[in-house]
Amino acid sequence: LNYLTGEVLWVKSIRNPINSQVKIYDDKIYTVDLNNILRAYSLKDGEELWRYGSGNNFLKSNKRNSIAIFNDIIYFNNSLGDVSAVDSKNGNLLWQTPTQSSRILENAFSLVSSDLVIGNSEIIFSNNRNEFFSLNLNNGSINWKQNINSVVKPVLYRDLIFTISDDGYFFVVEKNSGNILRITKVLNQKIQKIKKKIPNLLKINSGDNSPVGITVGKDKTFFTTNNGKLIVINTTTGKVISSINIDRNKISKPFVFKDSLFVVKDNSIIKLN
Repeated sequence: LNYLTGEVLWVKSIRNPINSQVKIYDDKIYTVDLNNILRAYSLKDGEELWRYGSGNNFLKSNKRNSIAIFNDIIYFNNSLGDVSAVDSKNGNLLWQTPTQSSRILENAFSLVSSDLVIGNSEIIFSNNRNEFFSLNLNNGSINWKQNINSVVKPVLYRDLIFTISDDGYFFVVEKNSGNILRITKVLNQKIQKIKKKIPNLLKINSGDNSPVGITVGKDKTFFTTNNGKLIVINTTTGKVISSINIDRNKISKPFVFKDSLFVVKDNSIIKLN
């Protein structure tokens, strides 16, 4: 679409549904489909330019695969747990690293991985099998592996990695060594509930409170949960400062823009100071 007028520029029909983020780089659009095929489309007219098949899986996973781009290289994971690096110009494979030793279909179906995060020389990500990885960006070799169970996209800041585990622990990890510097329980702490004039703010939900996403600031860390809570943590100490009930249902990860914090729910965007 023309983003100024809404005019349709082109439409492309594809055989297999997209099951990944959609990324634009230079003059191409990159996606991964349900068959774990990375495809490059022309941004100009939508024609497929090349494809790379990273391994088919008979049972289709509902987990969206992740794509990251750095220095003309496309990095992506698939539903089997493989992480691949492909040349963005022609689709040639540069390296591929399997992270799961078992190829049993049922195991592949249940695997859920976080989004990939690229640092200066590493790729970091985790999954729901108590595995947190750092891979070498150049050759895919494993730098280190930690026991952290999380499907939340980790945050990389200088020499530190921040993440929230599925059972509500706030982890601070040293980037180069993988050593865990601090673990703090941040869910189910006794915390102050903030009263603000936000729709559905004071509704109580006793459902799934597993983390959705995390954003790290200089002094405060924010994360959201599947039952609509926004929780504020002191980044230095790991202690919970406050909790706000935004909605009864799942909300997006928090986003920071200038001096405001935004979260998205089903039918609205909520802005907080």
